[in-house]
Amino acid sequence: MRLNARIAGVGMTRFMKYPDKGIKELGTEAVQKAVADAGLELADIEAAYVGNCAAGLVTGQESIRGQVILDTIGVGKIPIINVENACASGSTALIQACSMVTAGLFDVVLALGVEKLSHKDKAKSFAAFAGAMDVDELAQMVADLAKAAAEGGGEEGAGQSRSMFMDVYASAARAHMEKYGTTIEQFAGVSAKNSFHGSLNPNAQFHQVLSVEDVLNDRPIVPPLTRSMCSPIGDGAAAAVVMSERKARELGVSKPVRIRSSVMHSGWHHTEDEPDTVELCARDAYEESGLGPEDLDLIELHDASAPAEIINYDALGLCQEGGGGELIEKGVTKLGGRLPVNTSGGLLRKGHPVGASGLAQVVEITLQLQGRAGKRQVEGAKLALAQNGGGKKGNDAAAMVVTIFEA
Repeated sequence: MRLNARIAGVGMTRFMKYPDKGIKELGTEAVQKAVADAGLELADIEAAYVGNCAAGLVTGQESIRGQVILDTIGVGKIPIINVENACASGSTALIQACSMVTAGLFDVVLALGVEKLSHKDKAKSFAAFAGAMDVDELAQMVADLAKAAAEGGGEEGAGQSRSMFMDVYASAARAHMEKYGTTIEQFAGVSAKNSFHGSLNPNAQFHQVLSVEDVLNDRPIVPPLTRSMCSPIGDGAAAAVVMSERKARELGVSKPVRIRSSVMHSGWHHTEDEPDTVELCARDAYEESGLGPEDLDLIELHDASAPAEIINYDALGLCQEGGGGELIEKGVTKLGGRLPVNTSGGLLRKGHPVGASGLAQVVEITLQLQGRAGKRQVEGAKLALAQNGGGKKGNDAAAMVVTIFEA
């Protein structure tokens, strides 16, 4: 989608487990930071899009989540639209906010993503992930995943002792290893790289730097994944204030970040030789923006598992087919490399409160393009891409978004 919108301010909480905080506290913290970052007041917000996935299952709050959160800080009357689109909820909220600004309906729109995913009863958290699949197909899917895990040397427990999406990623990882010769050490290298990046990010859930050996020696989850190769359960919120070009100029917003293109596709039953949702979104985003992967300075992508990052290198056109593991080995996607990926620490280390993850990518990219990323700053960053998706439908993600940003 060709958009004419600017990111004027961003804010987020640290991602972690907050036993004593709910979506109200987390969401309002991110909103207040983003509005202050834009140099605005809460009263300047004309509409809001609020992304959340699991509040209904985890906390019982359904239907009016955005209204409940924003009323806590006195934001009401304005249109507040609740967005639920699996792990792409945050990036979907951003697309909607940018669309309204591009259409000229509003000048200042808030995009918020918030999630309270941790719970003392882990079954509730895992149920939230299971609900991101077709529930009519769930029993068969669990049986298929259990069979695949057993054939790969793993154990039963998908959706009970672990998120069933880790079984989905593990199956994809084994297929990638068989087809392209990708190694478990290369997958572990993703986690090690992102742990270094996360150690430099005060908002990351984990700050410990891991070696490849640390990752490989971590607790097994489902082959070939160890715990460090899987994104953690956590809570948090991230927000962005979206503004029209005219309004940004009128208010003298410092270094607004332009949305060059944002594209969404939904999953379906495609053949093996057809492009998947990531490839479709990337192709369309590159075409609309007039850019290619060679023009990018950094990327935030959806590394819900370490193999997902390597697999997405292919789909985003960063390497020849099957060549993602080599990018890790050569340090191409590490800070200081030619194209740093997940400088925030990614979902693996920054964390993955699912409704907030897409907008957390926007926070990182905005800081990078404005030269405010501190020790993890990519020198001279001007162009960036975010890829965020989630859920499962057919043989693909249910919802996928790719967005290209320009300083």
